[in-house]
Amino acid sequence: MCSLSPDLIPEILCRVGVEDLLRFRCVSKPWCSLINSPDFIKLQLSYSLSTNTNLSLILRSSYLFSVNFDSLQTAQKLYHPLDENDEGEGTEILGSCNGLLALCNGEEEICLWNPSTRKSLMLPVTEIEFPPWFCCAHFIVYGLGYDPVSDDYKLVRMVQFYGKYVDSFASEVKVFSLKTNSWRRIKDFPFYLKYKRAYGILANNALHWVVSKKPESDTESFVVAFDLGTEEYRVVQLPDCLDKGFHMNVKALGGCLCMIANYWKPYVVDIWMMKEYWVKESWTKLLSVKQTEVALCFDFVLPLAYSRCGDKILLNRDDEKFVWYDLRRKRVKNVKIQGAPSSFEAEMLVGSLVPLNGNGAMLNKKKQTDKKKQKKNKKGNDFLSQGFHLVL
Repeated sequence: MCSLSPDLIPEILCRVGVEDLLRFRCVSKPWCSLINSPDFIKLQLSYSLSTNTNLSLILRSSYLFSVNFDSLQTAQKLYHPLDENDEGEGTEILGSCNGLLALCNGEEEICLWNPSTRKSLMLPVTEIEFPPWFCCAHFIVYGLGYDPVSDDYKLVRMVQFYGKYVDSFASEVKVFSLKTNSWRRIKDFPFYLKYKRAYGILANNALHWVVSKKPESDTESFVVAFDLGTEEYRVVQLPDCLDKGFHMNVKALGGCLCMIANYWKPYVVDIWMMKEYWVKESWTKLLSVKQTEVALCFDFVLPLAYSRCGDKILLNRDDEKFVWYDLRRKRVKNVKIQGAPSSFEAEMLVGSLVPLNGNGAMLNKKKQTDKKKQKKNKKGNDFLSQGFHLVL
C-alpha cells in the first residue's frame, strides 16, 4: 500500500462493497477517517449509482426482505428498527433515496434507516392540522429525497382531506429536514392525489405523483413534480402522442422519470422515459408490450432497474412476480426468488455509507419499551376519563 499514490486509494476503495468498507475502517486511523469522510461517502455512492452496483431488491410484506440484485436468487429477512413495535400490519416503506429507507408504523412512528450501516433515526412527531370544515376522511402520502443544493435529505408528508361535497378537498404539506431534525409546514398541495398509498417517485431531485384537478374518476390524470430544492410544485408535460383510455403510473428507472400507460383496449402497456429531465421532446417510448406476448397484468406493471449491461429491464408484475425484459430481442424471462413472500411490494436500494446525522435520538430497544409503556398508560387514562374507577 505504501507504493500507491494517496489519490488512488479512494478510487480503489469506492469500488468495494459497503460491508467490506465498514470493516476496512479498522485497518488504520487514516483509512477510518477517509471512509467516514463526506467526500468519500459521496464518491462511493456516485460510483455505485453510475455502475449499477451495490444494489439490492427490498420486498415488503408483513416483514421486510432483501435480495441481492446481481443474483436475484434468495430473499433474506431484514431486521429493521421498527420490528418490535410492529403490531402485525407490516411496516410500510415510505420511500428510498441513496441507501436510506423511510419506514413507518403509523403516524407517530417514522424513522430513517440505512440497512447497510444499520444506523437509524426516529423522526419527531408532528401533528396533523385539520381544517375546520373537515368532516369525512383523510389519507397521507410521503416522499423521500435529497436536495444537493442544501445537502439535505427531506421527507415530505402530504395529508389530503375530504369535505361533504364530491369536489371539496384540501391538503396539508410538511417537510422534515434531516439537517435540522424538524418538520415545517409549506405551501398546500393544490391537486388531488389519485393513489392513496403511492409515495413520491424520486427522479432528478424531485418527487412525482399522479394527480388530477378534481376527485371525480373521469377527470384527466397528469403528473406533478415537487422540487426538493425550491419546494415548488410543477406540472410535468407528457408526450403528445398518448391515446385515451389508459391507467397512468410513474416510476424512476436509471435515474430518469418513467411514465407507464396501461391501456385496456387493446391490452397494451407502454413505458415512456424522459431522457432529458423537463424537456418534453425527450420523452421516448422505452417498450410497448401486448398482453398476449408476455401475459402481463396491466393494473400493475412497473420497471425497477436495468441489468448490469443495460440491455434488460427488471419488471414487477401485478401477480407479485418479476420478469427480465430483453430490450433488443423483446423477450421475457421469469425470475424465481427463493424465500420470497407470496405477496409483496418491491423497491430498489443502493448500498451506501450515508450517515444519519442530526439532533434526534437514535432508535434503541429502551426507547421502544418506554413508548409501549406510554401507550398502555394512555389507554388506562382514557378508560378512567370516561367516568370509570379502578377498584382495588
